[in-house]
Amino acid sequence: MYERKTTPNLNCGLDLIGEVLYGKWKIRLLWFIDQGYQRPSELQRKIPDASRRVLNIQLKELEDHELVTRKIYPVVPPKVEYSLTDFGKTLIPVIATLGQWSDEHEERLRNVILRHVVSSDIDVPN
Repeated sequence: MYERKTTPNLNCGLDLIGEVLYGKWKIRLLWFIDQGYQRPSELQRKIPDASRRVLNIQLKELEDHELVTRKIYPVVPPKVEYSLTDFGKTLIPVIATLGQWSDEHEERLRNVILRHVVSSDIDVPN
């Protein structure tokens, strides 16, 4: 497992939120868990581009940051479900606001991102 080699910079709220939510899939994981997708296989189907290993790592980090809890049921095969903690639920309105902002600026954001991707592809020598 990854072991951090440097101490994180935690001087302001933006540093803190970046430390907690840094990871490509964490915001989506929180959102989908809130929407009722609680089993790892359900989350994998909702985020098919992510590997199971990466999802597990990011779920563990969200658990370590006390945003989600994991419940393991004593059945065979083992059944695992994730749910948001009360603390994790406080992030949902923030995530919803970010999604709304993105929806309002969807065309512009898509154009900027695609322009960057296309220019990066051109700059790369074969």
